[in-house]
Amino acid sequence: MTISPSSSGQAAREVVARRLRDLRKGAGLTVVELAGGCGWHHAKTSRIENARTAPSATDIRLWCRALGADDQAEDLIAQSLHAESMYTEWRHHVRNGLKQLQDSAVTFFHQTQMFRVYSSSLVPGLLQTEGYAAAVLGMSARFRELPVDDSADAARARVERSRIIHERGRRFVLLIEEAVLRYRIGSPDAMAAQLGYLLTAGALPAVSLGVIPTTAVRGQWPRETFHVYDDALVSVELVSAQVRITQPSEITLYVRAFEQMRQTAVYGADARALIVKAIDALG
Repeated sequence: MTISPSSSGQAAREVVARRLRDLRKGAGLTVVELAGGCGWHHAKTSRIENARTAPSATDIRLWCRALGADDQAEDLIAQSLHAESMYTEWRHHVRNGLKQLQDSAVTFFHQTQMFRVYSSSLVPGLLQTEGYAAAVLGMSARFRELPVDDSADAARARVERSRIIHERGRRFVLLIEEAVLRYRIGSPDAMAAQLGYLLTAGALPAVSLGVIPTTAVRGQWPRETFHVYDDALVSVELVSAQVRITQPSEITLYVRAFEQMRQTAVYGADARALIVKAIDALG
């Protein structure tokens, strides 16, 4: 069973909280005494030490100053900012537009050698056609009520970014549920073009495309969509936010879940047969 996607962020907050608490105890101050030195109510100190409230940079500087530990402030601030960046609401991701969001991942993609993607809802972005991507991103723009809908430009940027699957030296292991082939995203023509592209892309040397049949006897139930990059980062997509998981124990759980589902999937001719059936079902 995977840990809750937000637990990495919480665990990181707790590490910062523990360091601040240890500093206070090491200095021999009570919660009330520290609060007096910082100029706030002692309840705030308790909330910070119990990771219920994330300290601001100013809070951390005041805390360290009250304890005579100014030299530790900047390191704690950096650690706290990292903890908060692990859980990023989509409204912050898309405030500069959907195209900018696609472009922002290009450098990271080129730094990654091994991509594992599991999707229970959509064709993975790395294998999306422009028409399918435009439909997906258009839905996102409308749902999030973006002031400017740049989904068409974003779709082109996503396809351009995905050309990385043709570059040598990388490996892409992609798993989708069979239901993904049946969900009608965009027009019938766009959906047909997308399914047709899967037949081609799945045959690329660097790509392993697995389809988990709806009739398969499963070792894992369908999970939230997630991406694993080089065993170093897991990105989980929620309705409200994107969660970045870097805690090794949690990454291990996601990789284990991925490998169990990979064993349930079909590949090659069997996967192509499921895709062809979905194309035929479009009518």
